[in-house]
Amino acid sequence: PVDEAALLAERRDMLFKGTALTRGTGEAVVVATGMATELGRISSLVEEAEAEISPLEKRLDRLSGQLAWATILIAALITGAGVSAGRDLVLMIEMGVALAVAAVPEGLPIVATMALARGMLRMARRNVLIERLSAVETLGSTTVIVTDKTGTLTENRMTVTSLLLPTGRVEVGRRPGEFMVEGQRIDTGSHAALRRAIDVLVLCNNASLPADADGTDTAGAVGDPMEVALLAAAAKAGLHRSDFAGDQPELREDAFDPELKLMATWHPAAAGVSDYLVAVKGAPEAVLAHATSIAGPTQDAPLDESERQAWLERNDALAGGGLRVLGLAVKRSTDLDAPAYDGLTFLGLVGLIDPPRADVPAAMAACGRAGIRVVMATGDQILTARTIAQAVGWDEHATALEGRALGPPARLAPTERARLLRTDIFARVNPEQKLDLISLYQQNGAVVAMTGDGVNDAPALKKADIGIAMGLRGSQVAREAADMVLRDDAFSSIVAAVEQGRIIFGNIRKMVLYLLSCNLSEILVVCLAAVGGLPLPLLPLQILYLNLVTDVFPAFALGAGEGEAGVMRRRPRDPGEAILTRRHWLIVVGYGALVAAATMGAFGLGLAWLGLGEAGAVTMSFLTLALAQLWHVFNMRDAGTPPLANDVVRNRYVWGALALCIVLIGVAYAVPPVAEVLRLAPLDATAWSVVIGMSLVPFLLGQALKFRSTAA
Repeated sequence: PVDEAALLAERRDMLFKGTALTRGTGEAVVVATGMATELGRISSLVEEAEAEISPLEKRLDRLSGQLAWATILIAALITGAGVSAGRDLVLMIEMGVALAVAAVPEGLPIVATMALARGMLRMARRNVLIERLSAVETLGSTTVIVTDKTGTLTENRMTVTSLLLPTGRVEVGRRPGEFMVEGQRIDTGSHAALRRAIDVLVLCNNASLPADADGTDTAGAVGDPMEVALLAAAAKAGLHRSDFAGDQPELREDAFDPELKLMATWHPAAAGVSDYLVAVKGAPEAVLAHATSIAGPTQDAPLDESERQAWLERNDALAGGGLRVLGLAVKRSTDLDAPAYDGLTFLGLVGLIDPPRADVPAAMAACGRAGIRVVMATGDQILTARTIAQAVGWDEHATALEGRALGPPARLAPTERARLLRTDIFARVNPEQKLDLISLYQQNGAVVAMTGDGVNDAPALKKADIGIAMGLRGSQVAREAADMVLRDDAFSSIVAAVEQGRIIFGNIRKMVLYLLSCNLSEILVVCLAAVGGLPLPLLPLQILYLNLVTDVFPAFALGAGEGEAGVMRRRPRDPGEAILTRRHWLIVVGYGALVAAATMGAFGLGLAWLGLGEAGAVTMSFLTLALAQLWHVFNMRDAGTPPLANDVVRNRYVWGALALCIVLIGVAYAVPPVAEVLRLAPLDATAWSVVIGMSLVPFLLGQALKFRSTAA
């Protein structure tokens, strides 16, 4: 018992709702339910707390704030300058309102949200579920992927292929009863060494198979794929868990310990006997390290150091063939509370094959082209990891180390840090070492994506910039700690998610470029008129109509783009990079100036050449600006892409948006009530030819500039 007023962290006798149990057994008394639990109180706090916005939203908010202050400053300066120069006060206030309306990209929050939503939908179709919105932005700047082996690089369809026993090697076939020694089928019932090993496969196991399973099909199996494979091998020999339930039920379990790399279960040695049988499985080197004897044909014999080394070499040979290898052992004990791993009798090795996924080599190559480094961190031994790595895309020169070489980055010497940063494969890695590995990469400036499936992976998943949980074999705790969940556990899905993350950020950048260049063109039109002493070329309602029509729909269409094929041939984006860099601001100014110049050209021609008067000239400037902004969407194609074969041209939403906007502009011009509100006057054919010709100038010049920059 503890004091009633004890702090929450000091209530050691309490088990709180929501706690993840990872091993052992226990008994508890329920003292609170629902909202009265500590988790319920946390839920109340969650409801009251305000959600934290994502980094992308913060950048958009920062950009909007900068634009707002710039808008206020420009509007105030222009209005004040006009009044000081003796211009009409009402006209200058009207001009200030027009500038304010022109500067603010009203559609930006809408189109950014829609772009993110559509991108996340595309990811979901590729079996990637995004748990946190901020992960979308981070995905595009990933530089290192730390991946496990089983189920991600391999198919997670483990099958026992052989047992290496002290009496010799036994091959396991695909059909029931197909156990062979030197090509000859044997009777498993009369092979004592094989029977002892198979007993351990069944007893030291938490998985389950259907009662009628014959080992050829694991449909309906529950549990870890490796343990399911062990039960399937036993089923081929005609042994099931039910065969042991009566005489040898499980009395105690020492759950798998990632530090010891061992697991043990305790059972009655036989009916009516007070001794206990301890069945052990685990990493071969760990089993051999705790073994003091080895099973013999008739009786067990001491295990000397030379024989232990010989078995370690046999283990290396199996692992070098790409097999996952387990060591098996047993012991007898008279005390149910005794240590599990002292004085084991070594029974032999089990080799399991888990074929590599066929799509991994292509995904690995895509990572290489994209400047993303892939690092394997697995619990398997180093030879198995090397063999699988070479099968899925690493070359024969890939460097490998065991996890014990890792440690907190602050304790590593510079030479050790450099060696670890160059290493491609880490074997025998435990969860704490994964955490150290992620910290090492992050301190070196990398953006790290890390895969995990177990409860012990949760800290590393939280630590990584992108935590990736396995949806098929992953624990609930791992999924809750992760930023994204793979529904198919496939490495290729990670690469697809990174690609979509790059595409989404690129689409948002295109949208911002488009919106700001369009809005800047409207500001420049009004400013040029004010500086030149000309009538107002655009009225406030006209500007608002343009912002709601010609801005939003094309921008949304850009956000729905599928992306260019070459997006994964670029280096990762700097995670600290702003949505618009200095180069992008120059592009905004350049395009804005082109559209504004074309609009003012049409306005001037309407006044001076065609003599349409102020109403007709304003109509020409409005229509020129509207159409120029529509054609301007094609200037948003990526540099280096062909003018007629790029993501913008292929985007069906762009063509739909243009068609809709042209109809809405036509409504504004041709429907008398709307035209009257917007103060649009009828134009003749000559005026329309000027409007269309001038609206095409920014598009043609923009394409010429892109062609020139590509050629350069």
